[in-house]
Order: sequence, then C-alpha cells, then structure tokens
Amino acid sequence: MMLWRPDPSFYPSPRLAMQAPPERLAYVATVNPNPDGRPDALAVVDVEPRSSTYGQVVGRLELPYAGDELHHFGWNACSSALCPYAPHPHIQRRYLILPGLRSSRIYIVDTQPDPRRPRLVKVIEPEEVFARTGYARPHTVHCGPDGIYISALGNPQGDGPGGIFVIDHFTFEVLGRWEVDRGPQFLAYDFWWHLGYDVMITSEWGTPRMVERGVDVEALLNGRYGHRLHIWDLRRRRHVQSLDLGAEHQMVLELRPAHDPTKTYGFAGVVLSLKDLSASVWLWYRENGAWSIRKVIEIPAEPADPDQLPPILRDFRAVPPLVTDINLSLDDRFLYVSCWGTGELRQYDVSDPFHPQLTGAVRLGGIVRRTPHPRDPARPLNGGPQMVEISRDGRRVYVTNSLYIPWDPIFYPDGIRGWLAKLDAGPDGGLTVDPAFFVEFGDDRPHQVRLEGGDASSDSFCYP
Repeated sequence: MMLWRPDPSFYPSPRLAMQAPPERLAYVATVNPNPDGRPDALAVVDVEPRSSTYGQVVGRLELPYAGDELHHFGWNACSSALCPYAPHPHIQRRYLILPGLRSSRIYIVDTQPDPRRPRLVKVIEPEEVFARTGYARPHTVHCGPDGIYISALGNPQGDGPGGIFVIDHFTFEVLGRWEVDRGPQFLAYDFWWHLGYDVMITSEWGTPRMVERGVDVEALLNGRYGHRLHIWDLRRRRHVQSLDLGAEHQMVLELRPAHDPTKTYGFAGVVLSLKDLSASVWLWYRENGAWSIRKVIEIPAEPADPDQLPPILRDFRAVPPLVTDINLSLDDRFLYVSCWGTGELRQYDVSDPFHPQLTGAVRLGGIVRRTPHPRDPARPLNGGPQMVEISRDGRRVYVTNSLYIPWDPIFYPDGIRGWLAKLDAGPDGGLTVDPAFFVEFGDDRPHQVRLEGGDASSDSFCYP
C-alpha cells in the first residue's frame, strides 16, 4: 500500500522551516537584453560550499521564445498547502512558474527528477491569459493554499487596472481573475497575505505604459506612480481599505508580511521620495481592529559629483538609494533592504517592528561607488544589490544586480554585466561578503533567485 506523505520541504510553521536542511541549488532567472534572438534562461547554481562546483552554473534551461523578460517567478506549491481550510498536503514543491513580464507568456518548469536539469513541461500562451483574466504583464507569483496566484500590471492594451489571477495547482490551467470587487484599486505590483486573518495586502507601481519605455519623468514628478497599499478580504475577494502614503512617496513595491501567522504587520519598500530622493520602508499593522501604516526607516540620498551621475540625476547632484527589494528572515527578526542606486544592502533588526535598528551593511557596485567584489578587488562593479533572497535558516543572503531591462540603462548607462553574490549573516546581526562566491552572467542579466526546497519569500504558514 502506498503511503502518501506531505512534501518534506513543507513545514507547518516558520520555526520548523528554519530547521530545514540547507539549500544545495539556486535557480536564477536570467534575461537577454540584446535584440539578437537569444531567449531568456533559467540558470541552476551550485550553492553547496563543500561541492567542487560551488558558485558555478551547473545547469541551464533556455526557453523557446525570445523577448519574454523573465522577472519574478515562484514555486507551484509551498507550506501554505498544509493550511487546514484548503489543504493540499500531497502536492509537491516541484514546478517553477516563470512569467514573461514583456510577453505575458508563462512557462511551467519541472525541477524533477534531476534538479540540475530542469525541463519545460508547459507553455501558457499570452492569448490564454488575456482571454481568461483580462490581464497582461504577469509579475509576481505566490503559491497559495488553494492555487497559484499571479499579479499582473495591467490589461493587454497596456493600461490599467492591474490585478491578480489564479492558476490551478495541478493542471496549470488559468482559472480567471481573482477579484470580485476591486474597489478603487487600479495600479498593481506585489501582493502577500496574512492567511490566519484572511487578509491580502497589495501594492502599486504603474501601468505597462508607465513602465515599459523607462521612467516616465512627467508621471513621476506629478506623483502618478503607485503610493498606496490595499487591504483585501482574502476569502471574499473584496477590497476593504486603502492606505495612502502620500504622492510624495513614489513606487510602493515589495511587500513582506510577518511570517508568524499570529502577527498582523508587515513591511513595504518605497523607491523614492520626490522631496529629497530618499527611500523608505513602511510598516503596515492592525491595531484595535483598524489597519494603519507608518514610515519606520528612511534612507537618505548621497551627495555626488554630477559628472559621475547619469543624465536623469545630474541636476539633483545626488545618488538616490532606490530601494528596489526587501526581504524578511523567517524568524521575523532581520529585514534586508537593497539600495540598488547606492550599491548598499542593509540589515535591520526588526524584533520591534516599530523601531528598526541598523545591524549590518555591505556595498557592492552602485551608480557612483562601483564597489568591487572581494574576489577581484581591483575591478569596479556596476549594478548593485537588487533582488534579495534569504535561506530558510537566515544565515545566507543572495543578491543579483539587474532591475528591469527598460530601466537598467537609465541609471547605469554603461550597461550592466550580470552577477550573483552571496553574503553571510551572523546569528545576532552583521553581514560579510563571501569572497569565494561570485557568479558572473556576462551580457545576461539575473533577476529573481529561488532556492531549492524553499526560501524566506517562498512560503506562507498557518501555524505559529
């Protein structure tokens, strides 16, 4: 008799997930920015320190079409499959869901039986996404307890509204648009949830027309990029409340809720303040039955010689931090904030989420500093820490250096040579760059990283 057991990479609580075996492989989405007909690819990187191929690409899957622009991607299933109200305990964390932000095509990639040789098993063409959802430009993937959720920036014509649609866990069929009553939500970007409270949180960037040709300076200066968070009833799929940060705070992007399902707070990264080019992190929280938001971290712009700045920044005589990603360790203790403009990755102790304390920082690249990696201290780096992923035990941090093909040359006009770096995090804070780990991708630009068996931003939990 066959005995079915849950996937061993699923854990009911973040506390137990932190005890999982260390990751051995990292999956990295790489984008070809050149109009030469080469497709994007999924690279497999060896991250096992005792391996003879540590820090090397050991597998690669090229996709069948050019021009997709792989961006954020995610697993088909995760620990949320153990939630009691919509259990799918026998589903596997096996498939990676890779949306093309430019093409609206979605790839389903099987990482079994050989995790170093992922295989393409299904392609969802953009026409199916358009017809079943009314959305286009799929962006963020999260595995929920009852399906695969994907956010989208807008409609097939390049306008809003953006929103969320759902794909079936097992068949990978597009089921349809998630929202029943969207309320005032129009711009879209990220989403996450508090599963224990049936609450979804969404953030805002811009419509496809506002982002696909680079920064729309007029829209930026007039505060038309996203500056709100939205609260949703997750079960009823209805908009409940908007939290406005103010139009000064442009581009509310990445969301990181507390992993402990008994906690009702989380962090949102904001790219830019129109007042002084600073970046910020905001805390959303529920208190006495009401949702609120407040700024808890502000990172100032750094003065710079105009001759060292790209044209878009010269008149400001400063380099903005440009917070483009944040990530939260599974124990909800450390928040990592990437400053793609200045080339800094910051670590904050957020044990008290209302009063974060800076506990570590490293620099790699940056618009002005071009801080080199320890492996080659004489060679300046371009780009900067952008996407951030954390191991489940919180001891390893992976960063890549490309933001988005239409936006990369605006801030790094000399081009970006892709790289992936690893940082080691101390148990009580502090960051150091691993001098033995530095993966170069040449012309290809790496973006999202996913770790074999799960990582700090893959899973959501229903038990504390």
